[in-house]
Amino acid sequence: MEELRKLEQVQRMLQFMELRGVAIPSNGDSNRFLANLILLLIQPCGELDLDKKRSLVSEHMSKISTAFLDDASIWLSREGITEVTEEVKDKDNRCCPCQNLGDNSLQLDYDSRLHAGSLETDFEDMALVGLDAMQRANSTLEDFCRSYFMFHEMEVNRLPSLFKYLPVLSFTESFIYQLDSLNEKILRQPTSGVTVSERGHKPRNERLITKFTDPFKSNPFWPLVGLLEYHGLLTERIREEFRCGEEYWALERKLCCALMSKEEISVEDVMRAIHLKSFDYRVLNLLLYHLRGEKVNDLHMEFLSVSEFLVEVSDDLFDYEDDVIENSFNVLRMFVRIYGASKAPVMLAKYITEAEQKYDCLLKTLDPQLSSNYQKRCEEATKEGGKISGHRLGAWSIPPVIVDEELYRSNFAKF
Repeated sequence: MEELRKLEQVQRMLQFMELRGVAIPSNGDSNRFLANLILLLIQPCGELDLDKKRSLVSEHMSKISTAFLDDASIWLSREGITEVTEEVKDKDNRCCPCQNLGDNSLQLDYDSRLHAGSLETDFEDMALVGLDAMQRANSTLEDFCRSYFMFHEMEVNRLPSLFKYLPVLSFTESFIYQLDSLNEKILRQPTSGVTVSERGHKPRNERLITKFTDPFKSNPFWPLVGLLEYHGLLTERIREEFRCGEEYWALERKLCCALMSKEEISVEDVMRAIHLKSFDYRVLNLLLYHLRGEKVNDLHMEFLSVSEFLVEVSDDLFDYEDDVIENSFNVLRMFVRIYGASKAPVMLAKYITEAEQKYDCLLKTLDPQLSSNYQKRCEEATKEGGKISGHRLGAWSIPPVIVDEELYRSNFAKF
């Protein structure tokens, strides 16, 4: 009876629209939509009068884009949010082109409409977690477990505690790596006539990468945020770290594009980027606090943030030549552009010294056993990485700077 009453109301509203000249000739779907919208507006809603409702619609309509409506539709279909579907095939029984954003991709189903037979049209709008991203995330996860578990009084060698939290941590880090991979591909897309060598490989699926560029730049983490919130794992501090990740990728694109275009860059942007770069470690750490039902230890977080900065600088020095070739963010690359070849190592050493002093002060505030264990872990990580780091382990090694990056990439491409 309720459905019949609603149909009757819609029909009466359609007649009213025709009398008032609002109906669209020969367009039944549009007229039904408008009729339902008008019925919604005239329904009572608290203390809102008709004029206030109309003002609200007028004020917010510009914010309700097609992408926003798509996201809202997916958000309402939460029952499908945790399903991982098998690899989707297109009509010719070939792998969907979206899997080329990450080889051997698993498709995360965010929309129950997919079960209604619309796979061929909706697969490009699904979040992707590829095997390549999972493999790349694996080393980060190992390092996180071995370096951060001790701050939670957890033994990394105890498999029950490890596997209890691993699914959430692994999925989160893999998802971030998938997004990072897309950001790298965007960086290598031709911009203003500038191209970057991909070590002899031709770009694949540029159209698809272009399709994902705008959603990636506007709100890359919304599927992951939705999933964590659905499972009660999202906190405001985790949400803030996702915003940091979004800001880091934006800065990376801005700074690397400026280098390629020979534009000026600011040291403020560079230092902001290097401090944001370890946002994924902070996300994992905050998740672990939440999963364990523990209050966040702000002293530990502060100490680890300084340690993360030193590790990121050390990694940038170790990866310097590769980052020049790939046009990736690298603090030494940026300092060479800002300060010149001779002054850049001196200025970078200044920032390293300041960070080391802060690190030493915070290290003394830690529990002595925790301090000792963490220093041992740093020594292990440095030996395993095969690099010299200033992270509590002696002298730093700054590689010879590359003055002409374009020439360096050109010479590398010949080999």
